[in-house]
Amino acid sequence: MGATEGELESARVARILREDIVLGRRAPGTKLVERDIAAELQVSRLPVREAIRMLVSEGVVVTRPRKWAVVREYTLEDVRNFSEVRLMLETALFVLAAERHDDETLTHLHEIVEREEAAAREGDVLAARSAAAAFHQYMVVLAGNDVLAELTETFVTRLRWIFGTYEDAGAMAASHRELFDAIASREAPEVRQLVEAHLEAGREATERRFLERMSRRSADPRTDDGDEDVAVGD
Repeated sequence: MGATEGELESARVARILREDIVLGRRAPGTKLVERDIAAELQVSRLPVREAIRMLVSEGVVVTRPRKWAVVREYTLEDVRNFSEVRLMLETALFVLAAERHDDETLTHLHEIVEREEAAAREGDVLAARSAAAAFHQYMVVLAGNDVLAELTETFVTRLRWIFGTYEDAGAMAASHRELFDAIASREAPEVRQLVEAHLEAGREATERRFLERMSRRSADPRTDDGDEDVAVGD
């Protein structure tokens, strides 16, 4: 994943690590080792260190004693708290999107939905998740509310991190297609009903995955999802 024009090296590294985290390639509890990441991305350790600091500030990475940095483990309380925040923010965004979209923004949203559907058909779960995240994030553009955009930006990484690692890409794509059709028809009441059901299903699935993961750990204390981490400064 190359740098975009004018992008700082540290920002590029943060972008790559962020995507790895929210798409589940670097699982909760995974250590982030400067030396290894620098070798993997063919950069010096300084931009890696700066990128990790960015991700700490975004709430998806934590530092440990002796300067370990790991992908943060979210809790059941995190799931429930962020579900409430997500419901308020995204319901408003989706309803405004139904009311305010134009032909250009709707066309782009349709392209995102088609990309997600194609990835789901091909069994490319990571590509489908990425397109699904783009679908939700593009509502900020359709809604046209700068304050909502700022609030969403504050939480977007953590929302994707907690809710973005579902497995049934086909069902998610179908749900987004249904939402798209309602948005395109400017059916704001239907959009509200659909998005609330969509987000509630996401909350339930995320809670279920969390409890299953905790159950596996209780059954086998040696189980540690993705714990292959590295220390900052190691």
